Amino acid sequence: MMVSLALDSAALAETYDRVSDRQFNHGKLLIEDLRVSPGERVLDVGCGTGRLGVHVAERVGPSGEVIGVDPLPLRVELANTKRTSNFRASVGNAEDLSQFAGGSFDVVFLNSVLHWLPEKLGPLREARRVLKGGARGGRIGITSAAKERPHEFEVVLDGVRSSLGLTGTAETFGSTTYKVTSDDLKLTLVRAGFQDPKLQIRSFTDHFPATDDVVAFYLASSFGNFLSNLAPADAERVKASLAAELERRRAPEGIRLQRHLIFAVARADD
Repeated sequence: MMVSLALDSAALAETYDRVSDRQFNHGKLLIEDLRVSPGERVLDVGCGTGRLGVHVAERVGPSGEVIGVDPLPLRVELANTKRTSNFRASVGNAEDLSQFAGGSFDVVFLNSVLHWLPEKLGPLREARRVLKGGARGGRIGITSAAKERPHEFEVVLDGVRSSLGLTGTAETFGSTTYKVTSDDLKLTLVRAGFQDPKLQIRSFTDHFPATDDVVAFYLASSFGNFLSNLAPADAERVKASLAAELERRRAPEGIRLQRHLIFAVARADD
């Protein structure tokens, strides 16, 4: 399944702004790993609706700056409703950062973005190009779904798909489509011009009130791609079976699901 950027809508963008606490919270952990400091210039690639970008702007303070880029205009529009003196967003994509001069950023980060990019080396080379080198070398930070440890929801979705006789995997149903392994990401970072990459997989436990909340989260997070390759009748069959399977994971706090994310931090080479 090819990811489409044309399926997003104002409703999906607004929903994502409301339900993206998970991405926001693990993004804050990434910013801690990067040790973002006051006065630094930061590029948020795939900034979405700007929640994390605004958080980073507060961290770098008035002497720093955060610029966000995202290929989805409706999400950029929402991000700019949060615009401050040191945060702004524009339409752009990871594959082409030519609007920015080489060596013009201290930090570049991609939070829950890399697993939507079909090709990794080009975007990482672009990130390296815009980062400072030499004694003031910049840093890159990435969170991405881990191919070697699929999200629990994807395992459930694959089981539902198989039980209904539908072809494909969770990825073809629009869920974190272009995942990489930790080893592959480490190698690609080095090939792109980064050194001393540090990677680890962290696990998170989520709780959802109901199946509809799970579906809404994945639909908004995938900018409309979740289940979009299915005929409407098949999509409804999947949702009905998902409801039964997800209820088996209900805990007192809600439907319990685990996610596993690669956290990667590396320095631009000298």
